[in-house]
Amino acid sequence: MTSAKERLLRYVKIDTQSARDTDQVPSTTKQFDLAKLLVKELTELGLKDISLDEHCYVMATLPANNSGKVPVVGFIAHMDTSPDMSGTNVNPQIIEKYDGGDIVLNAEKNVHLSPDIFPELKKYVGQELITTDGTTLLGADDKAGVASIMAAMEHLVTHPEIKHGTVKVGFTPDEEVGHGADFFDVKKFGAEFAYTMDGGELGEVEYETFNAAEAQIEVFGKNVHPGTAKDKMINSLLVAMEFNAMLPVNERPEFTAGYEGFFHPFIIEGDVEHTRVVYIVRDHSRAKFENRKSIMLKAADYLNARYGAGTVKVALKDQYYNMREKIEPFPYIMDYAREAIIEAGIKPITMPVRGGTDGSRLSYMGLPCPNLFTGGFNYHGKYECIPPAALEKSVEVIVRIVQKIAG
Repeated sequence: MTSAKERLLRYVKIDTQSARDTDQVPSTTKQFDLAKLLVKELTELGLKDISLDEHCYVMATLPANNSGKVPVVGFIAHMDTSPDMSGTNVNPQIIEKYDGGDIVLNAEKNVHLSPDIFPELKKYVGQELITTDGTTLLGADDKAGVASIMAAMEHLVTHPEIKHGTVKVGFTPDEEVGHGADFFDVKKFGAEFAYTMDGGELGEVEYETFNAAEAQIEVFGKNVHPGTAKDKMINSLLVAMEFNAMLPVNERPEFTAGYEGFFHPFIIEGDVEHTRVVYIVRDHSRAKFENRKSIMLKAADYLNARYGAGTVKVALKDQYYNMREKIEPFPYIMDYAREAIIEAGIKPITMPVRGGTDGSRLSYMGLPCPNLFTGGFNYHGKYECIPPAALEKSVEVIVRIVQKIAG
């Protein structure tokens, strides 16, 4: 058998970075490289109904091996990695036994993974860790989920004494750029409910996500020679800064936690004549989420009254909603997961996701879909890290969930 760790180390070598600002799905064709490998591996495992469509969605079925009627469950992970940092030439490093001090990721570039900055490292003293080499992300978000599902399917195939109902497997593109569920065919998938394997710390089982929107802010200025600019120039860069200053200073990602939402500008580009700023807007409360969007629109109205109509334009696009309201009516879905985690010797951690998963949208598409851990942390950057022991536990939890559903 191939362990989840071995699979992860193989998958992260394949560059599947997705891209923003494109309407095509998948946003990058290189995501097909991993998708085709997974189709090959699923075929070798003997799963049925294996498909890879033109949008890079992989689906497969592990047929039931029991005679009883049990719900059809699915497990889903995304193949793409974040565009926030390079996923090219990923070179994972293995720390066989973490000693509790700084981990030198890259001596040449002086990149260290330090418990002084990332105190959660202290939880893993004495454990094996997989890290980056300090020049790329690792890709455990969410190739760890892919590896976990694949390893669990192999375990079930090679242990036919474990009775289970029909199990569906799905791998999606473009989750990191908000399009992971755009062309997910829920009817074709055929599960009654599912779990995304896209969480973090050992034991996480999550059913609450942010409500999310993207805000594209455009500011149109008037460029006049600075020597004769008095009462004429409108500097779009400064107006964009003024817009940002009208948003609550303490409601930024670096100042918030738990159920606290935020405004986060992550792209800014421009000059005196034209400036573009892209924000993500997040809140667990739907009412507060709507109020955040209203704050941005009111700020634009104020600036347009001050500098002239059309100076500031705001385009808001909702991305996904808090999946809690779609999962709470089916408490047994969470019960299966919590019980499986406890039986694996782990303490369940239920907390709001400060982000989203494919499950956020899939839950609103008729497929209730909470999120489970894979063990990784510090996603989307060079400090990304995962303890293989936690990853292997996620495999065990999948197997136990399938067993519990079958009774």
